[in-house]
Amino acid sequence: MTLYEFDNGIRLSYPVIAGLDEAGRGPLAGDVYAAAVILPPDLIIEGVNDSKKLTEKKREALFDVITAQAESYCIASATVDEIENLNILGAAMLAMKRAAEGLGKSYDIALIDGNKTPDIPNARAVIKGDALSQSVAAASVLAKVARDRYMKELDRKYPEYQFSKHKGYGTALHYEMIRKYGPSPVHRMSFLKKMH
Repeated sequence: MTLYEFDNGIRLSYPVIAGLDEAGRGPLAGDVYAAAVILPPDLIIEGVNDSKKLTEKKREALFDVITAQAESYCIASATVDEIENLNILGAAMLAMKRAAEGLGKSYDIALIDGNKTPDIPNARAVIKGDALSQSVAAASVLAKVARDRYMKELDRKYPEYQFSKHKGYGTALHYEMIRKYGPSPVHRMSFLKKMH
């Protein structure tokens, strides 16, 4: 079954689907991002898949296709402070809630990637949703590209950490830069406690 066919099966009961996903739960730095997307029922987007399986170039190209053809979409985030106050899961759920509430169109069901749902109406968790549902996969691409662009902005602001290379994830290079320069204002301090 294709990602498009999965969504079409759900549309028999819930005609308007919103797909939601987040990006950036794992990194040591930066905000967590989320996207919500409502696609037209007859739209098949070639090559859309779980954003982690796509190259950056492919994601960038798909970002433009999705944003141009979606009936509605919204990209939202939760800040490093919110991550620290709520924990990363709570902040990711908050970002998804903001994305869903930012859609300019109502939906019949919201498909959420993973096993938890944000506090929004008609939410359904779909494990590996970004590899099953075209709507969730599209949201996955928007969230990932938006977050990567944001990390490139942080790279210009804090060039010593080389954020554009590792996007804030806990790579050897990133740990080396934290040891050398100490944490920046955009580092998630609770994530650095495990650092040796």
